[in-house]
Amino acid sequence: MAIVALPYTSLVANGQSADLNNGAGTAFEGDGMRISDAVPERTILRVENASGGAVTVTVSAGDNPPALAAGLGDFTTTSLADNDIAYLGPFESGRFLQADGSMLVTPSAEGDGGGRITALLVPKAQ
Repeated sequence: MAIVALPYTSLVANGQSADLNNGAGTAFEGDGMRISDAVPERTILRVENASGGAVTVTVSAGDNPPALAAGLGDFTTTSLADNDIAYLGPFESGRFLQADGSMLVTPSAEGDGGGRITALLVPKAQ
């Protein structure tokens, strides 16, 4: 399979955001998931594991430039057990931003039965 889009779900500043029900988000894709026009410092990843086993999620180190700290390497979660929900981030542009302005996220399982990831965009407080 190919890398799939992982769109943002925007949270609401100074208000209440929509309910983040289980089953929302994008199905795990083992070849990778791309957040286009990423804002790493305002990105939170909600990971819901429903794979029937443990999974990890990797956020790939970026390209240098623009990610001058890309040499610190990828971030990989500890093992997430079946039915776990984890929140990851926020992240540093200087480590995780790709040359095309995206972020790459790769779970170790894939498919609808494997779980889902929601990319949350934290707004700037006005």
